[in-house]
Amino acid sequence: MSGGNTRSSYRRVRLSEIATPETKAKPKLERPKMHKVILVNDDFTPREFVVLVLKAVFGMGPERAYGVMMTAHQKGSCVVAVYTKDVAETKATQATDAGREAGFPLLFTTEPEE
Repeated sequence: MSGGNTRSSYRRVRLSEIATPETKAKPKLERPKMHKVILVNDDFTPREFVVLVLKAVFGMGPERAYGVMMTAHQKGSCVVAVYTKDVAETKATQATDAGREAGFPLLFTTEPEE
């Protein structure tokens, strides 16, 4: 290191030369629209089978599954759960297909939640 007056190779930069970052508005993220999975009652599918499907596809405990099945039986239909559209449609299809494979007219549908 020398003790002399050496000039730095850096030059002074004016504030006006510095680019200011552009601020971009963040797009508003909307929550995905939710969809209800609905169990539709029929007069042919055994209650025990409906309970098994509710437990297997929707992860319900036995008491909750029985309650949902009974509500659909008494009222004609019952909301099983609420999910994003893709999940609701997938679960409704899985549950309906389980009934079809066993020879029952078990039906689950979906509709948008309001």
